Amino acid sequence: LDDCFVIRDIKVIEGKNGLFVAMPSRKVKESCPRCSHRNVIDSNYCNQCGTKLSHSGDRKGGEDEETKMLRQGEHKDIAHPITVECREYVQRTILDAYQALIDKNQQEGRDCEID
Repeated sequence: LDDCFVIRDIKVIEGKNGLFVAMPSRKVKESCPRCSHRNVIDSNYCNQCGTKLSHSGDRKGGEDEETKMLRQGEHKDIAHPITVECREYVQRTILDAYQALIDKNQQEGRDCEID
């Protein structure tokens, strides 16, 4: 952005209302109570030591609010705009660059499918 900030792993997705920009995200992880290895949320066993993992919802007293929020989605944004104006700017800039690349490929007779 403006030749001064890079955001990697952004996805341009075609939704019901046209193209939109999805910010980079990472899988949410929980620590193993035995070895503290970080495992993907809802894993049944620790990938490091093999211990069977109990999930917060399985424990007496149920889940706390933070755990409930994490379980609603397995991914959490790494970077994202805070204001509506910034989101619109980032999305507009990325979609303009995306469209320019599509147009260039079409002019050069290349396949326009972009991964």
